[in-house]
Order: sequence, then C-alpha cells, then structure tokens
Amino acid sequence: MDSPAESKTERKPKLSERVANAIREQVLKGEIPPGDKLPTESRMSAFFGVSRTVVREAIATLAADGLVEARQGAGVFVKDHPTLAFGSISLDVGNRISHALNVIEVRMGLEIESAGLAALRRNAAQEAQIQEAFFEFERLLERGEATGKSDFAFHRAIAVATNNPYYVEVLDALGMRAIPCDIASPWGTDSILSREYQEGLQREHLAILKAISASDPDTARAAMRAHLTASQERYRVRLSGQQAKWMSGTATRRG
Repeated sequence: MDSPAESKTERKPKLSERVANAIREQVLKGEIPPGDKLPTESRMSAFFGVSRTVVREAIATLAADGLVEARQGAGVFVKDHPTLAFGSISLDVGNRISHALNVIEVRMGLEIESAGLAALRRNAAQEAQIQEAFFEFERLLERGEATGKSDFAFHRAIAVATNNPYYVEVLDALGMRAIPCDIASPWGTDSILSREYQEGLQREHLAILKAISASDPDTARAAMRAHLTASQERYRVRLSGQQAKWMSGTATRRG
C-alpha cells in the first residue's frame, strides 16, 4: 500500500453518486415512504440536471443497497424492508476517515461472529456463493476493474451462510459504504486502490474462506478479526499521514 502521506486529495463523487445519495436521504428520512413509486427517469433527469444514464446508474446503486426495486413495466419502487430501520447508518457515513473507522467497528461486532457461524452452519450452495464472490474479486482485480461489489458480495455471502437473516439485514443496511476498496466509495483514492492493497485484501479473504470451508469456527473468527483489524489499522495510518501532511504544510506557510 502506498504511503498515506502521499495520498491524493479525496476524489469528488460522481454525478450518479450525488443523485443516489439525494434519493437515499429522502427514502431514509421517510420523505418517500416504502411502497411509493419513484419519479420517472425523465423527471429525475430534469430535476437533477443530469442525463438519464446517470439516473439509471443511481437507481442501480440504490437497488444494490436494497432500498428500491424495479418492477417490469411499472417503474421503480421503494422497498418495504427491515433494513430501513437502520437508515441512519447510511446517512451518517460521509467521506471522513473517522466514519470509515466507525463502520469497521460495527462490522467487527457483526462479522467476526458471522464468520464463525458460517463455518458451522453453511450448506454446500452457500459455501459455493462465498467462493464465487472470492473468485469474482480476483477476476475484476486482474482486469483492473472496481472490486467493491464483489468484496461486499463476499462478506454478504458469509452473512447469508449464518442462516440468521438479521446478520444479512444489518450488513445490507451498511450497503456498499461498508467497502472502502472501490472507486464508488467516498474514501477511494489512487493510493488506497493500489493493486498491492487489494491483493492484501484477497490474502485476508482467502484465510477466511479456507477456515469456513474447513468447518473451523475459531479460525474463521480469528481470520475475520485479523482482516477487519488490518482495515482499521490501514485507516489509522492514513489518518496519521493526513495529520503529518497538515503539520508540514502549516510549518511551510508559517516559515
């Protein structure tokens, strides 16, 4: 991973992210209640001043987060789903490193035990889903494409393998914002998205996968703990790098 002190300025969100965030906020605040239909693509395009392609990308993001669903020939509707009870989580996650650390802390409380339960409870189909997400991450990495969705799919497949739907619901509430290693993340920069960084994630994922496949709950918990602890440390180091950069800049200006 590149030195945090060499990190580039945080990238600006894409247009589709801005649209998705605006709609997400309305949904999670109850301004567009469950069961209601979203405006048409044309109306949203005019309202936000963006192309219909941008609107479609935003809707796809919201659908991946479990907030809306497209119904053939009828439109896009807000889902009536328990994850909306956790809506404040998605609203609170901004582009600050402190928020990323908070999310990881929540994930540690959730995913360490889910890895252990998956090792004990998963069936063959569920184990296959975890492996498929792992290899999809690898395929995208080799092609130089965004890996965030496959990363989230890996962790979600583990939650599904607990056979306890509440693990899935809480993880779905966090959505893609739980995954920092993707160009769609508000924390994604060139240094964070380095190949070295993502290969390190895959090594950590492999340790989790092998423990689950071996039906070893203790090792699975330890591997997930190591993975999320390493993520915490990466962000703490990055935060320290930002502090050092600020101090250096301040000293230069005052000099």
